[in-house]
Amino acid sequence: GNQHSAARGWVMKKAGAILWGMVEKVSLWCLSALFFILRRELTPQAKDAFLQFVKFGLVGVSNTVVNYAIYLGVLVCLRALGVWKGYDYLAATAAGFVLSVLWSFFWNNKFVFTVKEGEQRSVWKALARTYLSYSFTGLFLNSVLMVLWVDMLHISEFLAPVINLLFNVPVNFLI
Repeated sequence: GNQHSAARGWVMKKAGAILWGMVEKVSLWCLSALFFILRRELTPQAKDAFLQFVKFGLVGVSNTVVNYAIYLGVLVCLRALGVWKGYDYLAATAAGFVLSVLWSFFWNNKFVFTVKEGEQRSVWKALARTYLSYSFTGLFLNSVLMVLWVDMLHISEFLAPVINLLFNVPVNFLI
Protein backbone atom coordinates (compact mmCIF):
# COMPACT_ATOMS: atom_id res chain seq x y z
CA GLY A 1 0.00 0.00 0.00
CA ASN A 2 1.99 2.92 1.37
CA GLN A 3 5.42 1.58 0.33
CA HIS A 4 4.18 0.93 -3.21
CA SER A 5 2.79 4.47 -3.41
CA ALA A 6 6.04 5.96 -2.10
CA ALA A 7 8.10 3.93 -4.57
CA ARG A 8 5.87 4.99 -7.45
CA GLY A 9 6.19 8.64 -6.31
CA TRP A 10 9.97 8.32 -6.25
CA VAL A 11 10.01 6.77 -9.75
CA MET A 12 7.78 9.54 -11.13
CA LYS A 13 9.96 12.22 -9.51
CA LYS A 14 13.12 10.63 -10.90
CA ALA A 15 11.57 10.28 -14.38
CA GLY A 16 10.46 13.92 -14.26
CA ALA A 17 13.97 15.03 -13.27
CA ILE A 18 15.52 13.04 -16.12
CA LEU A 19 13.01 14.39 -18.64
CA TRP A 20 13.50 17.98 -17.44
CA GLY A 21 17.28 17.48 -17.60
CA MET A 22 16.99 16.55 -21.28
CA VAL A 23 14.64 19.47 -22.04
CA GLU A 24 16.96 21.83 -20.18
CA LYS A 25 20.03 20.66 -22.12
CA VAL A 26 18.31 20.99 -25.51
CA SER A 27 16.83 24.39 -24.57
CA LEU A 28 20.17 25.76 -23.38
CA TRP A 29 21.93 24.41 -26.44
CA CYS A 30 19.43 26.23 -28.70
CA LEU A 31 19.74 29.41 -26.64
CA SER A 32 23.56 29.21 -26.73
CA ALA A 33 23.47 28.74 -30.51
CA LEU A 34 21.18 31.75 -30.90
CA PHE A 35 23.41 33.94 -28.72
CA PHE A 36 26.48 32.73 -30.65
CA ILE A 37 24.86 33.61 -33.99
CA LEU A 38 23.86 37.02 -32.63
CA ARG A 39 27.35 37.45 -31.15
CA ARG A 40 25.91 38.19 -27.71
CA GLU A 41 27.09 37.12 -24.29
CA LEU A 42 24.85 34.55 -22.65
CA THR A 43 24.60 35.55 -18.98
CA PRO A 44 23.43 33.30 -16.14
CA GLN A 45 20.43 35.63 -15.71
CA ALA A 46 19.46 35.16 -19.38
CA LYS A 47 19.78 31.37 -18.99
CA ASP A 48 17.60 31.38 -15.85
CA ALA A 49 14.96 33.62 -17.46
CA PHE A 50 14.88 31.44 -20.58
CA LEU A 51 14.54 28.22 -18.58
CA GLN A 52 11.70 29.78 -16.58
CA PHE A 53 10.03 30.71 -19.90
CA VAL A 54 10.46 27.10 -21.14
CA LYS A 55 8.89 25.76 -17.92
CA PHE A 56 6.02 28.24 -18.28
CA GLY A 57 5.52 27.07 -21.87
CA LEU A 58 5.48 23.41 -20.81
CA VAL A 59 2.88 24.13 -18.14
CA GLY A 60 0.89 26.07 -20.76
CA VAL A 61 0.93 23.15 -23.20
CA SER A 62 -0.11 20.71 -20.48
CA ASN A 63 -2.85 23.16 -19.44
CA THR A 64 -4.20 23.22 -22.99
CA VAL A 65 -4.32 19.41 -23.10
CA VAL A 66 -6.00 19.22 -19.67
CA ASN A 67 -8.53 21.91 -20.63
CA TYR A 68 -9.48 20.12 -23.84
CA ALA A 69 -9.72 16.72 -22.11
CA ILE A 70 -12.01 18.15 -19.43
CA TYR A 71 -14.06 19.97 -22.07
CA LEU A 72 -14.53 16.76 -24.06
CA GLY A 73 -15.32 14.69 -20.98
CA VAL A 74 -17.94 17.12 -19.68
CA LEU A 75 -19.45 17.64 -23.15
CA VAL A 76 -19.78 13.89 -23.76
CA CYS A 77 -21.27 13.35 -20.26
CA LEU A 78 -23.79 16.17 -20.64
CA ARG A 79 -24.79 14.84 -24.07
CA ALA A 80 -25.18 11.32 -22.68
CA LEU A 81 -27.36 12.65 -19.85
CA GLY A 82 -29.34 14.91 -22.20
CA VAL A 83 -28.68 17.89 -19.95
CA TRP A 84 -28.43 21.56 -21.01
CA LYS A 85 -29.11 20.89 -24.69
CA GLY A 86 -27.85 23.77 -26.78
CA TYR A 87 -25.73 25.08 -23.90
CA ASP A 88 -23.78 21.93 -23.06
CA TYR A 89 -20.67 23.12 -24.91
CA LEU A 90 -20.68 26.37 -22.88
CA ALA A 91 -20.97 24.42 -19.61
CA ALA A 92 -18.10 22.21 -20.79
CA THR A 93 -16.08 25.34 -21.63
CA ALA A 94 -16.66 26.71 -18.11
CA ALA A 95 -15.73 23.39 -16.47
CA GLY A 96 -12.56 23.16 -18.57
CA PHE A 97 -11.66 26.71 -17.60
CA VAL A 98 -12.18 26.29 -13.84
CA LEU A 99 -10.30 23.00 -13.57
CA SER A 100 -7.48 23.77 -16.01
CA VAL A 101 -6.72 27.07 -14.23
CA LEU A 102 -6.33 25.08 -11.00
CA TRP A 103 -4.00 22.70 -12.87
CA SER A 104 -1.98 25.61 -14.25
CA PHE A 105 -1.85 27.35 -10.88
CA PHE A 106 -0.58 24.22 -9.13
CA TRP A 107 2.17 23.46 -11.67
CA ASN A 108 3.26 27.07 -12.14
CA ASN A 109 3.67 27.42 -8.36
CA LYS A 110 5.43 24.09 -8.00
CA PHE A 111 7.62 24.24 -11.11
CA VAL A 112 7.88 27.76 -12.57
CA PHE A 113 7.34 30.51 -10.01
CA THR A 114 8.71 28.82 -6.92
CA VAL A 115 8.77 30.56 -3.54
CA LYS A 116 12.32 31.37 -2.54
CA GLU A 117 13.58 30.60 0.95
CA GLY A 118 12.29 33.16 3.45
CA GLU A 119 9.67 34.40 0.98
CA GLN A 120 5.96 34.00 1.72
CA ARG A 121 3.05 33.97 -0.70
CA SER A 122 -0.66 33.97 0.03
CA VAL A 123 -1.97 30.97 -1.90
CA TRP A 124 -5.53 32.34 -1.93
CA LYS A 125 -4.48 35.78 -3.21
CA ALA A 126 -2.29 34.18 -5.87
CA LEU A 127 -5.12 31.84 -6.91
CA ALA A 128 -7.59 34.76 -7.13
CA ARG A 129 -5.07 36.73 -9.20
CA THR A 130 -4.60 33.73 -11.49
CA TYR A 131 -8.34 33.36 -12.08
CA LEU A 132 -8.68 37.09 -12.74
CA SER A 133 -5.83 37.15 -15.24
CA TYR A 134 -7.13 34.09 -17.09
CA SER A 135 -10.78 35.20 -17.03
CA PHE A 136 -10.68 37.37 -20.13
CA THR A 137 -9.24 34.84 -22.56
CA GLY A 138 -10.00 31.65 -20.68
CA LEU A 139 -13.66 32.28 -20.06
CA PHE A 140 -15.00 35.41 -21.75
CA LEU A 141 -13.19 35.23 -25.11
CA ASN A 142 -13.52 31.42 -25.25
CA SER A 143 -17.27 31.59 -24.63
CA VAL A 144 -17.86 34.33 -27.20
CA LEU A 145 -15.82 32.46 -29.80
CA MET A 146 -17.59 29.18 -28.98
CA VAL A 147 -21.00 30.81 -29.65
CA LEU A 148 -19.62 32.24 -32.90
CA TRP A 149 -18.20 28.91 -34.11
CA VAL A 150 -20.97 26.60 -32.90
CA ASP A 151 -24.20 28.63 -33.12
CA MET A 152 -23.44 31.04 -35.94
CA LEU A 153 -20.97 29.22 -38.18
CA HIS A 154 -22.16 25.68 -37.30
CA ILE A 155 -18.68 24.33 -36.61
CA SER A 156 -18.49 21.14 -34.53
CA GLU A 157 -18.37 21.61 -30.75
CA PHE A 158 -15.45 19.18 -30.79
CA LEU A 159 -13.39 21.28 -33.22
CA ALA A 160 -14.32 24.77 -31.95
CA PRO A 161 -11.99 24.73 -28.89
CA VAL A 162 -9.05 23.84 -31.14
CA ILE A 163 -9.87 26.81 -33.40
CA ASN A 164 -10.03 29.01 -30.29
CA LEU A 165 -6.33 28.33 -29.71
CA LEU A 166 -5.52 30.32 -32.87
CA PHE A 167 -6.97 33.38 -31.12
CA ASN A 168 -6.27 32.75 -27.45
CA VAL A 169 -2.57 31.90 -27.67
CA PRO A 170 -1.59 35.22 -29.34
CA VAL A 171 -3.91 37.22 -27.05
CA ASN A 172 -2.50 35.50 -23.93
CA PHE A 173 1.01 36.18 -25.14
CA LEU A 174 0.23 39.88 -25.62
CA ILE A 175 -1.38 40.30 -22.20
